[in-house]
This record gives sequence, C-alpha cells and structure tokens, in this order.
Amino acid sequence: MTLSTERLWLAAAVGACALLSACESKVSADPAASAPPPAKVEEDADASHFKVDHPEQFPLATAEARKATPELNVTGAVNPDVSRNVPVPSLATGRVVEIDARLGDEVKKGQLLFKVRSTDVSGAYSDYRKAVANEQLSRITLDRAKLLFEHGAVPKSSVDAAQTAEDNAKVDLDTSIERLKLLGSDPDHPTGIIEVHAPVSGVITDQQIANQSGVTALSAPNPFTISDLSHVWIICDVYENDLAQVHTGEYADIHLAAYPNRTLKARVGFIAPILDPSIRTAKVRLELENPGLMRIGMFVTATFHGLSSETRAVIPSTAILHLHDREWVYTPTDASHFRRVEVKSGKMLDGGMQEIVSGIAPGTKVVANALVLQATVEQ
Repeated sequence: MTLSTERLWLAAAVGACALLSACESKVSADPAASAPPPAKVEEDADASHFKVDHPEQFPLATAEARKATPELNVTGAVNPDVSRNVPVPSLATGRVVEIDARLGDEVKKGQLLFKVRSTDVSGAYSDYRKAVANEQLSRITLDRAKLLFEHGAVPKSSVDAAQTAEDNAKVDLDTSIERLKLLGSDPDHPTGIIEVHAPVSGVITDQQIANQSGVTALSAPNPFTISDLSHVWIICDVYENDLAQVHTGEYADIHLAAYPNRTLKARVGFIAPILDPSIRTAKVRLELENPGLMRIGMFVTATFHGLSSETRAVIPSTAILHLHDREWVYTPTDASHFRRVEVKSGKMLDGGMQEIVSGIAPGTKVVANALVLQATVEQ
C-alpha cells in the first residue's frame, strides 16, 4: 500500500469517528434539554421555613371566606337511664333452683324470673302456725272470762287481761301472715320454693345469678336489673378546653355508628363538676327518647353547635398536609420562600374543599398541593 493510500484511509477513519461522536452527543443531549430544571430546597435557620429555587412548580390557592357555626364533635356511648333502672332482689335467702329469664330478655310486669328454695319460708310458716294456735287459745280464754264475769265468778280485771292477750295474739298472727306474703308465700299453701316475678316491664340489663347459686335476701348484688329503654342516656367525654361550648339545656346532634345516615336530637342534662385528672375530660350526659334503634353500649358521635356564626377560611383539601397526627399548610413568605403553618381543619365541603377552623385567615395564599412540596423537602 502506498503512502498516499494510507493517508486516505486514515482521514476516512477519523471522519467516521467524528461523525459518530457528534451523533451520540446529539442524541444524549435531547432529554436533558427538554426536562425542567430540578427544584432545589434549602432549609432556613427556622425549621418551618424553606427556600425553593423554582417556586413556580408549586401553584398557590387563595383561602376563601365562609360563614359557619362552630361545632364540637365528641364520642360517647349509649347507657340506660339510671332513674329507670329497677333492681330485682331475692325475697329470701337460699339457693336458685330455676331461672326463667336471661340477660338481654325483654320481660313484662308480673313475668316469672327465677325460683329460690329457702329455709326462711319454713321458719316463717312455723311462726305463722304458732301465732294461729296462740290466737285461738287467747280467743277461747277471752270468751270464758266474759262468761265467768257475767255470772260474777271473776272480777272485771280478768276480762281485761284476757282481752289484752287476745289483742296481742292477733297482732302476732297478722305479723306472721305479712312476713309470709313478703316472702312470696301463700299462708294457705306454704312451700319452700319462692317465686320472684318482674316488678316492671323492660329489658334485663344485668344478671348476677346462675343455676344452683346462692342468694341473700334483699341485699346486693341483686339477681336481676330491669331497665326501661324507652329513654336512654349518652355519656360523652368533653375535653377541658372545649367545655365552654357545652351548656346544660342545649341540644346536640347524635349520629349512631350503626346508622350513619340517621340524625337524632339529644338534650344536655348534666355536666359533671369533676374532671378526670388523667385525661382532663368531663362527663357530659345527653338525654333522649329511644326511637327503637339504640342499644346499650352503642358507639355514637355527638355534635354540639355554637350559638353564633363565625367566618372561616376554606381551602382545597389537597393543601392540607397530615403529618405526625397534626395538620399543616405551606404559605409563601416571598418569591422563593415558604413557611409551614399548623392548622386545625373542620368540615369537608363539596368540590374537594375543606374548612379551616384555626391557623390561617381568609385571603391567605397556600400551596395547592402540600404533599408535592413536602416530598420535595424530604428528598
């Protein structure tokens, strides 16, 4: 190969390499040229302030004004009305031999609840039979004394003594009869088994006995408790800081977890004068008529309404950042700086908007999508 030929081949190779390098440079440069510049975030000395190089990537929204009535939402549970609870004690000490009703049953007045075998009845019946015999003897003695007095055989004092004995015997007899009746036993048909019947109609909300268990007469714990559930109580816990919004005699909206689309009205009947020292709450009692839906222990949400309306800010729900069980928004402080502000949100509104109870005022500008800015801050 001649020298001129080698030079031609070398020039061709150099030209090909240059062309290939230019093509690769052009292909690799296109994506970078079309991509927007990355947003660089610098944290200020204040941890809630941030500097952003390209703030135009985070569009802003202006908080609107809306008239609203202050609301307080608290949780509670359905309880029986204590004034409508009727304890059912055992009338005699003994052993339960039969139970005819159970916890949760709806019973009618006079319905048989349980039976107790007791020695109290046998003792009371023994006293009753003695009282009957003594009264009969006293009456015979009185009749004899009257007859003898009429014939002058005995003085008037003997008749008076016999009359006193007869009166005392009648008192003893009446007392023994009354004792048998209190024990639920018929003096004419005595038995060692006592039947206990429901004193009122209602639902059995407490049961403390089982078959063959022992009971004590007229003492706690009562075998049964019957509650009239036509009216119920709702017991709520209200934090100390919110007590100013709750007043006796006012009404609250009640929403049942089991029936979320049903709203009931309940009256504030009592606010406890003592706070729970551990969680700083007071017990609030709401009273209402049971429409037949409410069961003991049901979970409810009570909403208390303020007496006057106030102006609140309304922003897109996406502008609220939920972080560490708290709520925040980002507001611009100048062209490239943002500040994170804690807020307290309220009701969700139509169109993806949400009320702000506190933290910002109407007219405040906020980042429309706080999550995007937060993700950039965390990178």
